[in-house]
Amino acid sequence: MNVLVFLIPVSVGLGLLGLAAFVWTIAKGQYDDPEGSRQRPLDDRFDDAPKR
Repeated sequence: MNVLVFLIPVSVGLGLLGLAAFVWTIAKGQYDDPEGSRQRPLDDRFDDAPKR
């Protein structure tokens, strides 16, 4: 039972660290261009297959 005294704060701390990292990526604009990312695989400029 004494191990819970350490595990609960560690798990809450890791959760808060993950939340802080997520908020940081939002603030840095990581998710600003979902439309461009969705269309990029369809663009022919990045096709590496040889033309026949």
